[in-house]
Amino acid sequence: MQWYQSSTTARRGFCGQCGSNLFWEPLGESRISIMAGTLDSPTGLTAQGHIFVAEAGDYYRITDGLPQSASWGQPLDI
Repeated sequence: MQWYQSSTTARRGFCGQCGSNLFWEPLGESRISIMAGTLDSPTGLTAQGHIFVAEAGDYYRITDGLPQSASWGQPLDI
């Protein structure tokens, strides 16, 4: 595993062999966000909403009825 300081506010963890994005850590905080796709099934995880929907391609439709937000930190609206 390799760390990369991707900004002044976070660093990201990558697989040292294939480069897959595994997790990210906000600097100065005591938490790490793990990419759900790195976990073995069954995970028991369920989606709670969608973020960055304003940047989705025009071919991408979100039809599951979950809350949506245009960007990070914005309220999730349906």
